[in-house]
Amino acid sequence: MTERERQFIRAAVDLARNGMNSGQGGPFGCVIVKDNEIVGRGCNQVIAGNDPTAHAEVVAIRDACANLGTFQLTGCELYTSCEPCPMCMGAIYWARPSKVYFASSRFDASHAGFDDSMIYEELNVPYHERKIQMIQLPDEEADSLWQTWISKGDKVEY
Repeated sequence: MTERERQFIRAAVDLARNGMNSGQGGPFGCVIVKDNEIVGRGCNQVIAGNDPTAHAEVVAIRDACANLGTFQLTGCELYTSCEPCPMCMGAIYWARPSKVYFASSRFDASHAGFDDSMIYEELNVPYHERKIQMIQLPDEEADSLWQTWISKGDKVEY
């Protein structure tokens, strides 16, 4: 680990500690870096906001995108105190940073009571066999939206 990487991973860990100690949520923190400057910060705010999606990475991505005025984090690096969960991985892939650095593993998190293994397993189960019932309701109007999107001349692709 370089001194630069240590600096940013420690910033993420500090956010995790501060958020946990202030009662915002679990011990997770994240910073997003562009050109050696932190452009986004987040700690887990699940408890503070009664929001199960307010994980550190999602909060930091929202902060960085607002600060940079973009919906993609091209050229950015994400530093997080723990390996991202499946939801955060999805958000990270949509945001498209160039690299992700993490300190603790998902197995460390599981040992502390944050076990995401069921979600990883559910992603490979057919939707009709998942633990939370998922039912497709085919709809012609919904289907027609795809053709409208495909032919839309002024769309912003992402």
